[in-house]
Amino acid sequence: MMTVDKDTFLKSDLLERYLTGLTNTQENLEVEGYIDNFPEVKEVYNVLQNKLELVAFANAEEAPVHLLGSILETLDEKPVVSLNEKPRKPWFNFGIAASVAALVFAGSSLFFYIQNQDLLNENQVIVDELYDLRSDINQNNSKLDALAQQFSQLNNPETEKYILKGNRRAKNLKTVAYINPKEKTSMIDVVSLPILPDGQEYQIWAELQDKQVNLGILSVKDRRLQQIPYTKDALGLSITIEQKGIKPNNNSTDTPVAEIELKLED
Repeated sequence: MMTVDKDTFLKSDLLERYLTGLTNTQENLEVEGYIDNFPEVKEVYNVLQNKLELVAFANAEEAPVHLLGSILETLDEKPVVSLNEKPRKPWFNFGIAASVAALVFAGSSLFFYIQNQDLLNENQVIVDELYDLRSDINQNNSKLDALAQQFSQLNNPETEKYILKGNRRAKNLKTVAYINPKEKTSMIDVVSLPILPDGQEYQIWAELQDKQVNLGILSVKDRRLQQIPYTKDALGLSITIEQKGIKPNNNSTDTPVAEIELKLED
């Protein structure tokens, strides 16, 4: 009586136990019913049978010569076996059983190996995540330290605040510079910058008595408090619109769109 579908049957061990003679009468009838009714089961049965026979014969050892006489004497005492009967081969069954055990052991070893590899991979993922987390923590700590330093500079009574607003060429431009001549630090907060055409950029300058010193490029992406080089004896700050790709020097090629005078004392 077939109680489960053929796929569930093939996943069970009934077919293997049937081949090794480890099933009872009811299980034999059930297995033979599946073999007769399902070509897929019959094909698997034939494949397993052929493989087990090959393994059994390969593992068979030649019987010692001195056993031949005993075997012949035993045969004389046994009744003749009918040609229609299939003689049992206990050694063959034991060989198949041993082979099945070896296959099960090999399968188990492979399963545990795969499980171990999966565990190692999971451990490596955890290690990588911990490393990334530690890196993120270090980066965040560095950012917090930088912010703490910036706030300390902003709250320093020696820090002067200068607001640069754009002229008619850059009406919405607004930046705030924080300069401390005692600590010799300079920061700028890019509040808003009008969008420029491709190929142009904003640059900030320190105005000295006889020259200009380029302090870097301002970008709409840098709308945050950032450090700029401190320039001793600076008389003022200015922002210009320059062509991209031209290395900044001490001479601006454009008139400022924002500027302010500084009153610094050393």
